[in-house]
Order: sequence, then C-alpha cells, then structure tokens
Amino acid sequence: MKQLIIFNPWAGHGNAGKILPQVKAYLDEIQMPYDMLLTEHQGHGVDLTKSADFSQYSGILAAGGDGTLYEVINGYYGNASATRPPIGVIPVGTGNAFVRDMDLHHHDWKPALDVIKTGITRKFDVGHFTTEGQTRYFLNILGLGIVADIGATALKMKALGNVSYTLGSLYHILKLKPYHIRLEVDGKVLERENVFVEISNTRYTANFLMAPAAKPDDGLLDVTILGPKGRIGLMRSFPKIITGEHIHMKEVETFQASHIRVETSIPKILTPDGELMGATPLEVNCLKQAIDVFWK
Repeated sequence: MKQLIIFNPWAGHGNAGKILPQVKAYLDEIQMPYDMLLTEHQGHGVDLTKSADFSQYSGILAAGGDGTLYEVINGYYGNASATRPPIGVIPVGTGNAFVRDMDLHHHDWKPALDVIKTGITRKFDVGHFTTEGQTRYFLNILGLGIVADIGATALKMKALGNVSYTLGSLYHILKLKPYHIRLEVDGKVLERENVFVEISNTRYTANFLMAPAAKPDDGLLDVTILGPKGRIGLMRSFPKIITGEHIHMKEVETFQASHIRVETSIPKILTPDGELMGATPLEVNCLKQAIDVFWK
C-alpha cells in the first residue's frame, strides 16, 4: 500500500517547498508509492489528515517541522476511519526536534524516509491535553512560561525573520517576572514561583536536551520546571539546556507523571510542539503506547 504524505511547503521558512522536487525524486528512487497533499495555510494539515481515508494507506507521514507533525497528529485523532496506520516524519522544517530522538539530524529527511521504508514501528505514548474547553494531542512537548512568551512576541515581529526570536528573547529576559504556579502531578500538589514549565514526551525541545530521561513509551510524561532566576543567570543557563546539564541546577525540578494539572496566577499561553495556542489552566494526560510510529 502507499503512504499519505501531508507536506507543508512553507516549513523551514519556505525551504521545504524548494526541496520538494528532491523529496519526490528520492521517493521514486526508493520505490515508495505515495499520495501527497500540500498544506495551504495554518491548520490545513489537521483538515487534510482528518478527512483522509486511512484504509487506503500503510502510513500517514508529516513532512515539515514539529508544527506540521502537531497538525497531523490532531487530524489523526479526529479521523473517523477504523484503520489506524502508523505515523511517520519527514523532517523538512526548522526545528524537527522529534527526529532527534532517533539520533537523526533535524534535516535528515533522506535517512528518515529510509526508516519509513523499513516498515519498522515503535509504540509511542501520546500527550492528551485540555485547554479553554478544547482537547488536543501532542507527540513531543508542551510548554508554557518564558519560552512560550518569547514565541508569541516573535510572531508579532515575524517580518524581521530569525532576528525576531533574538529580540523576543531579550525583551522577555529584561522584563522577567516569575508567576505563581499550582501543579498537580499524579495527585501530588506543588505550589511554586515559576519561570518555565515543560511537559515532555521525548527528550528534545528544538536543539535543547530538555528531558534527558524521557522515554516515549513508558506511560509517563517528564515535567521540568524552572524557578526564579536572575536575568544574567538565566542567560548563562541556556548552554546547559543544550547538553541536559540544567537538570542539576538548584532552580530546576523534574518529575514524571501520567496526569498533570497546571494552574497559574495569570493566564499563560501554551506551546504544544512549538505552536502557540490555548492558555492555562491546563490538564494533561499520557495515553500509554497509543500510536505506532515508524522508528529505527
């Protein structure tokens, strides 16, 4: 049977569209039959996946960045088909943190297709969350706090390109102000002054080794929280997140849980798999080994 590819040509600042002919040529080279649907706007990947006839396909592939995978997963769970084919990822976007757990580089789209070609799959946990009366799903991460705030500010300045994230980071570090958070972690209640919360199913967030101990099939999500820290100290801490050493900082706490509830003193925007949507309060559940993923 053939694969269904949901391809986001706008991923990677439009670079995905430029390499589309190369992707098609390689699909032909490895003799992988496929249907390809191109997304035309934000959220289109959800609609395309949701309306597909899964019985016609041996896999559903998200070609783009982590945001494209997020849309495909949510369309997948909204699809009424009785057939549930595996999910695969073709990393042609900007971040592609998900494939890093396969020890692939974030632009290794050829090796990723080779993985899919083998047909080997792995059971994956799925994050299921509720915010503002809506239910959503994620395979990688869900964050809130300073990183989400930076993303929201950068979005307002997106015409400036990559520099928007630099300016957004400087802005939020300079105006850094912790907020009160109440966490319920498998029934245990924690109250803290907080800067950042990350709920991880996989180890990586962008190129940061956010949750070094995370396992995507153990039925648990890894929670990382950062308490109050000075502006200079925060900037100096970023290199530690790249290597995973941040978990040893005194301001950082880590937990594992299957059910998490988050309440904050002020509403905080969410970043599921790098997207910006919803706000606290937030409830998250881990659906253990709920989906098959093409994996090496």
